[in-house]
Amino acid sequence: MNVEIITIGNELLIGQVIDTNSAWMGQELNKAGFDVSRITSIQDTASEISSTLNEAMLRADIILLTGGLGPTKDDITKETLAKLFDSELVFNQEAYDNMANFIKGRVKSINKLNRGQAYIPACCELINNPVGTAPVMWFNQNGKIIVSMPGVPGEMKTAMKDSIIPRLQDKFVTGHILHKTIQVFNIPEAVLAEQLEEWESSIPAFISLAYLPGPGKIRLRLSAKTNDKQLAMQAFERLTLQLHELIGAHIFAEEDQPTHVLISEVFKLSGKTLATAESCTGGLISHLLTSVPGSSAYFRGAVVAYENEIKKAVLGVPSQKLEEHGAVSQEVVEAMALGVKKLMQTNYAIATSGIAGPTGGSDEKPVGTVWIAIAGDFGVISKKYNFGQIRGRNIQRSADSALIMLLQQLKH
Repeated sequence: MNVEIITIGNELLIGQVIDTNSAWMGQELNKAGFDVSRITSIQDTASEISSTLNEAMLRADIILLTGGLGPTKDDITKETLAKLFDSELVFNQEAYDNMANFIKGRVKSINKLNRGQAYIPACCELINNPVGTAPVMWFNQNGKIIVSMPGVPGEMKTAMKDSIIPRLQDKFVTGHILHKTIQVFNIPEAVLAEQLEEWESSIPAFISLAYLPGPGKIRLRLSAKTNDKQLAMQAFERLTLQLHELIGAHIFAEEDQPTHVLISEVFKLSGKTLATAESCTGGLISHLLTSVPGSSAYFRGAVVAYENEIKKAVLGVPSQKLEEHGAVSQEVVEAMALGVKKLMQTNYAIATSGIAGPTGGSDEKPVGTVWIAIAGDFGVISKKYNFGQIRGRNIQRSADSALIMLLQQLKH
């Protein structure tokens, strides 16, 4: 079944609010076996809503709308849908009771704006919204399903999970949409595509391949839409084994998860511990690691050693190494990793030292030069990178590369 998503609101178009609804809906619909063919964000005007929905109904079987269902004058989605479908707004007791129960104890009395939310198009079916005051409305127009939901993410997600997706699955037979993601690094996209040209031509017709480049890494996503789940999984396994033969040195993960999440899973299973010593990344690595629930089980702490004096006093980096080689060097970053490992009494440690920019570079060490070290029971390893001139990108890529280096060591 072909699905389109329409998000309504000027705030989306001027960048005041980021449209996270579409991304979440796309993921959940995909899991349920539905293809999302188009996502559109539009102004909250009657003409835009009407014209966009009319166009979508020519293409899609299911159209999901979010936004414009609040109690204020600029919330016009209900009125527009009623007019478009040649219906009228009528008082709905169930919608009123739901709204009244939700705001009970929060306001002294129900005003006319609150009461207005209980009026819905006569041609729609009301779906209960237990976490808000706005109605969720299900329309069936000329064989097309149109669902209008609140733009508040929590309300939309509740409606989708509890009502919309189950109803769509009851109504339509969708089959399976399956994905397999292989993450690679340290290879340009064009070089990767050239090396995989023959492998790519061997992919079965029912499987598609997408290259998804990101800072310092590329995700290879294999996708299959089929009624035979086992056949697809066998094909994924065969293609993944072939990839390891071709580019195994560049593969660092076979799951579509951020690196810090994958690291968390490994540490929780192993019982090992970790600490970080960060200079150019300024605590970003420790922030990513501690953003994962349960990270306190393995992450002991971090030292943000921006100043050389901190490198010496806290991490025990010898003054001689700093004087002879400079802070951005193999010798210093390895000493930082070993120092924080000893300080925190951990099994593993990460250290970074680099020139994030835009100033501070030299001919010998230009902006973007970064050294990363990983210390463990094996000793210490390090690697030099050059990420270019953009400060924010240098910091992010330094953190990403450090985590990938650690993950590779954990999987050895």
